[in-house]
Amino acid sequence: MNPCVLRDLAAHQLRHACRVLLDAGGRMQIAYAWHPNHKLIEVRYLVSVGAGRPFELWRCPVEADQALPSLAEETPLLGWYEREMADLHGLVFQNHPEPHPLVLHEGARPQRPPLDPAYPADAPLAYVEAPIALPHIRNPDVQLLPFGPVRADVLESAQFLFFYVGESILHYHPRLFFKHRGMEKRCEAKRPEQGVILAERVSGVGSVAHALAYCQALEAAADCVMPQRAAWLRVLLAELERLYNHLHYLGHLCHTTTLKVGEAQGKLLEEKAKQLNARATGSRLLRGLVVPGGLAREPRLDGLADALETLRVEFFAYRQLLEKTDSHRDRLLTTGLLSHTLAFDQGATGPVERASGLDRDLRRDHPYAAYAELPLTVAGATEGDAQARANVRMDEIEASLALLQRVLLMLPDGPLRVPCAPPPGSEGLGWAESPRGSLYYAVHVDADGRLARVKIKSPSFSNWRVFPYTVHDSNMMDYAINEASFGLTVAGCDR
Repeated sequence: MNPCVLRDLAAHQLRHACRVLLDAGGRMQIAYAWHPNHKLIEVRYLVSVGAGRPFELWRCPVEADQALPSLAEETPLLGWYEREMADLHGLVFQNHPEPHPLVLHEGARPQRPPLDPAYPADAPLAYVEAPIALPHIRNPDVQLLPFGPVRADVLESAQFLFFYVGESILHYHPRLFFKHRGMEKRCEAKRPEQGVILAERVSGVGSVAHALAYCQALEAAADCVMPQRAAWLRVLLAELERLYNHLHYLGHLCHTTTLKVGEAQGKLLEEKAKQLNARATGSRLLRGLVVPGGLAREPRLDGLADALETLRVEFFAYRQLLEKTDSHRDRLLTTGLLSHTLAFDQGATGPVERASGLDRDLRRDHPYAAYAELPLTVAGATEGDAQARANVRMDEIEASLALLQRVLLMLPDGPLRVPCAPPPGSEGLGWAESPRGSLYYAVHVDADGRLARVKIKSPSFSNWRVFPYTVHDSNMMDYAINEASFGLTVAGCDR
């Protein structure tokens, strides 16, 4: 798979290879399964062996009725990936520490595994009434609070189970995937150029990042080199997306600390950033520009540099006010502590991991588009609390504004697009550092030139797994602040 180093492993070799990887300072990124044909299933593990070095892709064929060893003990972040493969592909992982369904809720009765190529595309997934599987509570003082899946405002469907005594949360369990849209299944049999339309809609606030990762996977499969101007403009679009996401984040964080003026100011700046997007591209969410081989059209850039400078000045004043507001800062300090070790082991990504001392960013470590040609400041912190996560995002806003001005100043001339048609039987990997963290697309093309398999790894899938570890042994009053500090999306997880 372009541009990875391939390594074939048998099932009995996986555990040893995983231990060697971790001892050398490497890290698992994703794991997924696919069917090269109707009779064979193959599990793939994407491995990062270090900044600036190519990704490795481990391939492990699975025979009929064969169980694979669970790697969740060695690298816990794989726990959710293995459970997802068990639900959607019918695979069995021996000695899994959490042998429970993840995507399919209690009562799901699929005719066969949903991502089996033989599953009828037009058949609804059957459900029967079934109780929620809950831990047994012996102490009568421990109360259960089930919150959701229907929640107030415009929040997406999710249910959170709190086991608590008074204000103290003893255990927290999120139940997601109530509206799993089967986006990976929807890609099957589509023409490659159609897939970008679906990718942009996996998570609305990550439209550019998803389109980038998907198109770069197709371009890798096709050995296609996009024009320089398109590569630089892709950076511009990606940083505009990061800008409005982080501004919304700051406004929402103020909402949870009841800093109403700060909420209004943050969301006003977000609105101004989205208006810049609309004037430049015709879309507040920057959709419809990133396509395989480059860009669909030229954005309107006149006046953008001046508007970004005005936004920079307004943001600087806003940040100073936030940092001087003790009632806001006091609620963030020491809230939702995430240690360096937990962040690494459980797979945190993006600003969440960088706030806990993990210095990782795909734009710098595995550069794409034109990031290798631009100076990039990667923000970080070590405290691992809600304040650190906010600080990282504020630093990233300043870095994005500087990067945007540099792109506008140095933007090369030239064409916007080249033909990009991945040949039959090809496959490719693409990635992007979205506002919430690392995003990967693995694309497989069938013998007819259509999509056979598209694997989507979004950052919220990783960070939702990490988040509960910061809630256990915390308190009810801090929960909303902690959740907001992670910047999670349900849609990004419930692909």
